[in-house]
Amino acid sequence: MKGMARRRRHRRPRPAPQAIDTYSPAVGLRAVAILEAAKGLLVILLELGLLSLIHKDLADVAERVVRHLHLNPEHELGHAIINAASKLTDRRMWAIAAGGLAYAAVRFVEAYGLWNRRVWAEWFALLSGALYLPWEIYEFGEKATPIRAGILITNLIIIIYMLVIRFQASKRSAEPSEYIAI
Repeated sequence: MKGMARRRRHRRPRPAPQAIDTYSPAVGLRAVAILEAAKGLLVILLELGLLSLIHKDLADVAERVVRHLHLNPEHELGHAIINAASKLTDRRMWAIAAGGLAYAAVRFVEAYGLWNRRVWAEWFALLSGALYLPWEIYEFGEKATPIRAGILITNLIIIIYMLVIRFQASKRSAEPSEYIAI
């Protein structure tokens, strides 16, 4: 090796992964973003309704709601609602509201990311949807209702859509690079 120059092979670095998904249709991502924002807004509205009940006799309120819904307070469902309401304290209601606020914030952040076609939001939507899937399947198996079927089908559509988007992105990144080793 004496007197021979060592040749170095230089590789140009690959570009960083894209932070913005410029390939997937914006309409699909924005539809999911609207759904996520709507879920966050629904939770905020429920929280406001819950917090409006602070410093009130919740057992009395629950009994009026049960009667308004024409449920028998002595039957299992009516009794369970009244019993649960009687155990709710102001502190527990604030804790529930704080948990709901955290959930809504996560939904709004996900909606923002999807609306702006961020790759991290696509992964987040895929993972969060998959996280709820076992519970939704269990609930649907316990008692099949149209609402539970709608929730399960909607979540499955979102999961499949995000899987397709991420699979297509991985195929694009696996294509041969334009960079050539020198």
